[in-house]
Amino acid sequence: MTTRNAGTHGSVGPNDEVMPYSDDETDDELDVSTDEEEEPVPGAPPPPVEIRPSEVGWKVKANDRAYHHLPEFDKKVFLCFKKSRYSGNVIKTYKYNVFTFLPLNLYEQFKRVANIYFLALLILQCIPAITTLPWYTTLIPLVVVLGVTAVKDLVDDLARHRMDKEINNRKCEVLLDGRFQESKWRHIEVGDVIRLKKNDFIPADMLWTCCCYRAQTQTACAMWKQRSLMGEYYCIFLLKKQKQMLLCVLLILVAAGLAIGHSFWYEEVGSNAWYLYDGREDSTSYRGFLSFWGYLIVLNTMVPISLYVSVEVIRLGQSKFINWDLQMYYAEKDTPAKARTTTLNEQLGQIEYIFSDKTGTLTQNIMQFKKCTIAGHSYGDPTTAEGVRLDRGKPVDWSWNRDADKKFQFMDNSLVACLRSKKDKEAMDFFRLLSLCHTVMVESKEGELVYQAASPDEGALVTAARNFGFVFLSRTQDTITIREMEQEKTYEMLALLDFNSDRKRMSIILKFPDGRIRLYCKGADTVIYQRLSPNSKHRESTQSALDKFANETLRTLCLCYKDISSSEYEAWSRKHMDAQVTMVNREAALDQVYEMIEKNLMLIGATAIEDKLQEGVPETIAKLAKADIKIWVLTGDKKETAENIGFSCSLLTEDMHLHYGEDVNEKLSLRQAKRRREPPTESRGKKKPAEPFFPEPGKNALIITGGWLNEILYEKKKKRRRLRLRRLGKRPPPTNPQDGQPMNEWEKEMRQIDFVDMACECESVICCRVTPKQKANVVSLVKKYKKAVTLSIGDGANDVNMIKTADIGVGISGQEGMQAVMSSDFAFAQFRYLQRLLLVHGRWSYIRMCKFLRFFFFKNFAFTLVHFWYSFFSGYSAQVAYEDWFITLYNLFYSSLPVLLVGLLDQDVNDRLSLKFPKLYLPGQQGLLFNYKNFFISLFHGIFVSLIIFFIPYGAFLQTMGQDGEAPSDYQSFAVVTASSLIFTVNLQISLDTSYWTFVNCFAVLGSIAIYFGIMFDLHSAGIHVIFPRHFTFTGAAANALRQPYLWLTIILTVGISLLPVICIQFLHKIIFPSIGDKIQRNRKRYELEMQQEARKRAPAFQRGLRSRRSGYAFSHSRGFAELIASGRSIRRRPLSRIGHHSSIREVSERAENI
Repeated sequence: MTTRNAGTHGSVGPNDEVMPYSDDETDDELDVSTDEEEEPVPGAPPPPVEIRPSEVGWKVKANDRAYHHLPEFDKKVFLCFKKSRYSGNVIKTYKYNVFTFLPLNLYEQFKRVANIYFLALLILQCIPAITTLPWYTTLIPLVVVLGVTAVKDLVDDLARHRMDKEINNRKCEVLLDGRFQESKWRHIEVGDVIRLKKNDFIPADMLWTCCCYRAQTQTACAMWKQRSLMGEYYCIFLLKKQKQMLLCVLLILVAAGLAIGHSFWYEEVGSNAWYLYDGREDSTSYRGFLSFWGYLIVLNTMVPISLYVSVEVIRLGQSKFINWDLQMYYAEKDTPAKARTTTLNEQLGQIEYIFSDKTGTLTQNIMQFKKCTIAGHSYGDPTTAEGVRLDRGKPVDWSWNRDADKKFQFMDNSLVACLRSKKDKEAMDFFRLLSLCHTVMVESKEGELVYQAASPDEGALVTAARNFGFVFLSRTQDTITIREMEQEKTYEMLALLDFNSDRKRMSIILKFPDGRIRLYCKGADTVIYQRLSPNSKHRESTQSALDKFANETLRTLCLCYKDISSSEYEAWSRKHMDAQVTMVNREAALDQVYEMIEKNLMLIGATAIEDKLQEGVPETIAKLAKADIKIWVLTGDKKETAENIGFSCSLLTEDMHLHYGEDVNEKLSLRQAKRRREPPTESRGKKKPAEPFFPEPGKNALIITGGWLNEILYEKKKKRRRLRLRRLGKRPPPTNPQDGQPMNEWEKEMRQIDFVDMACECESVICCRVTPKQKANVVSLVKKYKKAVTLSIGDGANDVNMIKTADIGVGISGQEGMQAVMSSDFAFAQFRYLQRLLLVHGRWSYIRMCKFLRFFFFKNFAFTLVHFWYSFFSGYSAQVAYEDWFITLYNLFYSSLPVLLVGLLDQDVNDRLSLKFPKLYLPGQQGLLFNYKNFFISLFHGIFVSLIIFFIPYGAFLQTMGQDGEAPSDYQSFAVVTASSLIFTVNLQISLDTSYWTFVNCFAVLGSIAIYFGIMFDLHSAGIHVIFPRHFTFTGAAANALRQPYLWLTIILTVGISLLPVICIQFLHKIIFPSIGDKIQRNRKRYELEMQQEARKRAPAFQRGLRSRRSGYAFSHSRGFAELIASGRSIRRRPLSRIGHHSSIREVSERAENI
C-alpha cells in the first residue's frame, strides 16, 4: 500500500483536525457582525437599515392557562368566528373522517392525470356520434380501480387514526393547582410546566429550564410551542415520462391515421354504396374527425387503467415481504425490518452508490475497554496473574469486586494482580484518574450502579475503573466520592475543565483528602504530548504502544497529571473566575486560562477502547463491492479513526493507493489550469472523453476531510462572499485566476465534475470531519453529475440530511435515537441486513417489476391492435373486433392475475444464490431489463401476436362450411374465436416467462382461462339477454362457435403459431447466449452443496493490518456535562435536611410564574 498523505505539517491547506463550519446560516445570522467585517468602500452608499417590528405577536405566561384564553389571543378564522392563535397539542396525521373521506379521496385520486384521462374517455363515450363502445366498458374498470385505491387509502388512514389516538392519549405530569398531576398529551396547553422522568417520551416542543439529578428522576419545566410532524413521501413511478409520452404519441398517430383512412374510404366507397347510407349528411372531413375520437376510445387499452392499480398492489406486496423477512429481524432488540414507503422497491435493485455513516452504522457505538499502557508497560493480551503470556486465556474473574459489571471482560490477569497488591503507584493513579476525571452521572437501579455518560467512550472508561476496584459512587456540585479498593474516599472538586472538539482533552482539579491539589487530564495524544513536561517519563514506550493500538483500530486516550501548589492554584483560580464572568468571547477566554494550567504534565499512560464493528460488516461491504456498488463513508470522526475503521471493515485494503486532500487538490488544480489554457471554444465545445486522474494501474482510495472538501469545491469563502454582497449591494469584482477561486459559475461546476469523476475512479471514498450539510452536498453532487441511483444509510440525527438527499434513505435503529429511522424509506437494526435488502429484495423487486411491465404492455398491444387490423375490413369506422363485455373484463379478470403473481412472486434464483453471486445485481444497475429496447420488443411482439390472432381466424372464416352445413362466418363467431385465441396465448405466454412456479401461479393461469369461458357462456346465454336485451347481444354465439371442431383447430393453430417463435428464441438464447442467472440455475444443486460445505468452515472476517496507523482519540465531538455539574443546576449539594415534597413543588411553581 502506498499513500500520499497531505498532513497538516507544513501545509497551507485546511486543518484536518477541525470540523468545518456549517453552511446552514440563516439570514438573521448573516446580519450579525463578525470578525470578518468588511471595511467600508469609499464612495459606496451606506447599507440600508432594516426596520423590524418592536412588538411580538404573542405572549406566553408559564403555568397560567386562563391567561392564554383571553380574547386578545384570539384570531378571526371566518366572518365572526374566532379561535385561539395558539394551536392545541393534539397530533393529527390522518387525512379523512367519516364525512370527508369520499369527496377528499375522489379529489385526490382525480388529481392523477391517468384518472382524469379515463374520465374524459368516459365522457366521450357518452356522445353517440363518436363512440362505438358502450359507456360501461370504461366505467366499470374505472370504478374498480377507484374502489381498490379507496380501500387501500382507508386502511392506511385507519392505521393513522389508531396511531394518533395512541400518541394523544399518552400520559405525562403537568403542574396544575400547585402540584404535578397526570394529564394526557392532548390536553397540554401553551405555558404548561411539565415534569419529565428518565426514558419518558417528550410530549411537545419544550423550553428546558431546569434539571434535577435525583435517583431516577429528571425534572424539567417546559413551554410548548408546536409539534413538528413528518412530511409525506410522494409516489415515484417506474415508468418515465418519456415512455408515457411515447404511448400517447403512438395512440394519437394511429388514431389520426385511421381517421384519415376513414375519410378516404367514405369518399371512395361509403358515399357511393346505397346500403351503407346512415341517414346523416355529414361531410367527409367531419366524419374523419368523429372517427379520430372514436379510435381514441377504442385504442385506449394500450395503457389500461388497471396498470396503475396493479403496480401499487405489487409494490405493496414487495414492501410486506421486506417487513416479513425473518432473516432481517434483529431478535436481540425485537426489531424487524420496515419498509416505510411502497414506491421505491424496484429502485433497490438499481443502486450504484451507497453513502454510509460510520459510528453506529458500521460500528456498534458500544465502546469496550480492551487494552492500556501504564508507565511504559502494556496490558490487555491474554496473560496469567504471574505475567505469563498465553495464546488463549480466560477472562478475569471479578468475584472479588462486589461492584463489578459482570458483562465487562478483560483478558490480562496480571494487571488485576498488580492493582490488588497496591504496590504499583502508577497503576493506582491510572485508574484513580479514570474514576475521577469525567462528567458521568450515576444512579442506583435495583441495587446496581448505572452510569449515564455524555459519550460511550467515557462510560467505558469509568466502567473499566469500576471493575478494577476504583468505583465511582456519587458526586455533588463540588465533591466526587469513589471507592478505592474497598475504601471510600471523597475528593473536593476545585475546577472542571470540560472537553470540546478544539481542546480534545478534559481536566479536573481535585483536592485530595490529605490536602494535596492535583490536576488530572485525559485527551488525544496529539495535544497531550505537546503539553508534557520535559521530565515526563515513558514517552517513547507509550508512543510505541499507541502505534500498536492504532494498528489494531483501537481508540486511544493519553492520561497525565500535574501536582499544583496552593499559591499556584489561588492565582490561577482568580483568572478562572474572571474568565467565567466575562461577557465577550467567554469560551476563548476560558480556553486561554485552561492553557495556563494544562502544561508541564506528567504522563501516566494511555487507554485503548474498541468501537466494535457490527456483525457481518466486512462481509457485507465485500459482497456489495462484488455487485459493483461503490460505498462512500461520510463521518464526523477524525481522519485517523475513519481510516482505521476503513481498514477493519475491508473498505480499504493494503494494496490500495491512498490519496489525501492535498494530493486531490493538486490534481484538480492541474486539471483546472490545463482547462484555462485551452481556447474557450474548445473547452466549452463538444465534450471530450475525460482523461483518468489515476492512469497508473492498481486500486485507489480517497480520504478527504471536510476542510479540504470546502477548499476543493470552492466553498471555503462562501459565507464571506454572501456577507459582502449583502452589505455592499453589488457583485464582487472578478476573481483573480491565481487566488484559487473560480472565475465564474461554469468553472466552479467543472471543478465539481472533476472531483466527482476522480472520486468515482476510486474503489473507496472516505470523507471525514464533515458536517451534516456537507454529507448531503456530497450525495447531491453524485446524483447530479453521475445520474446514478443513490442510497444513504445512517443512524443519527446528523445523518438526516444525507438520508433525505439520496434517492433511497435507510435508517438504522441504534444508540442515537429514531431521527434517522423516521426520515428514512427503509429501516432495520443492523448494517449487514443491507446486503439482503439490495441483493435479494431489491433485485427481485426490479426483475419482477420489469417482467410485469414488459408482459403487461405486450398483452395489451396484442389485445388492442386487433382493432387496428379489423379497421381495414370495416371501413375504418371505429368498430370493435370483440364483444363489449370482453373488452370490459379482459384486464380485470381474464389476464390480470397471472401477470400480477409474476410481479409478486417470480424469482430467477433463490435468496441464497442471490447472495452468493452478487454479479446477478449488475443488470439492474445498467437498466437492462426495462428500457426503450425492451419496450419496443414488447411492442413488436404484441404487433406480431395481434397479426396472428386476427388473420389466421380471418383466413379460416373466409370460405368455411360447418358440420351442420351452416357457415360460421358471422362477426360474433369470429369475435369469440379471436378472443379465445388471445386468452390462451397471453396466459400461456406468461407461463413461458415464469421462472418460479408455485401452486398459486398454476392456479392463476388455469383459473383465468376457466373464468373466461365461465363468464363468456353466462354472458352469451339467452336468460341474461331476455333481462338486458340492449347490453347482451351475443346470444348463443359462444355455444354455436365452440361446438365446431374446425374452430377449435383454428384456435389451436393460432395459439401455436403465436407461441412457437417465442419458444424457439428462448431456447436458443439460453443455449447460445445464457445469462448469469441461466448458468447459475443450471448448476443450482452443485452451488447449494458448495454453500453447505462453506458454512461448516467459515474463515475469520478480516485480518489486522501490519502497518502502523494512528487511531482516533476516544471522545465524542460534543461537550460533556461539565457546565451543568459546575453550575449546580443538574445535581444538588448534599442536603442538610430533607425538604418536604409540597414545598419543593411550590418553589418550582413560583419560579415558573416568573418566566
